[in-house]
Amino acid sequence: MIKNIRHAGIVVNNLDKSLEFYCDILGFEVKKNQLESGKYIDLFLGLENVRVRTVKLILENQDMIELLYFHNPHKKAGQAININNIGCTHIALTVDNLQKLYDDLAGEGIEFNNPPTKSRDGKAKVAFCKDPDGTFIELVEELS
Repeated sequence: MIKNIRHAGIVVNNLDKSLEFYCDILGFEVKKNQLESGKYIDLFLGLENVRVRTVKLILENQDMIELLYFHNPHKKAGQAININNIGCTHIALTVDNLQKLYDDLAGEGIEFNNPPTKSRDGKAKVAFCKDPDGTFIELVEELS
């Protein structure tokens, strides 16, 4: 039986740029930063000669995401990520004041699909932006 979601993993092309986005802009903190390699990680990931930097990022409530930068095997950014791709296409974050966050992020040059928009049921305001690699981030403010 599943107890909870442990974390979501996001492969990044530029770790420094991604850490700036997730930590300096969105407010995550680094919990663990390690370089992994060897037979165990090769077996676990189904790859050979893996060297991957994994950085676990947490929020105050301990929710976690993991950034992965593959030194080997390294893939360059390729085709654009589309919201309708098969597989995991975005992560959603609950925020306090979406309009202020939107204004701040847009001021930093963060690309958005839309400005904060009320959901059809009127229970939330939602906006989608992209991280430095084009991964979609859904920002949701719950309305009372």
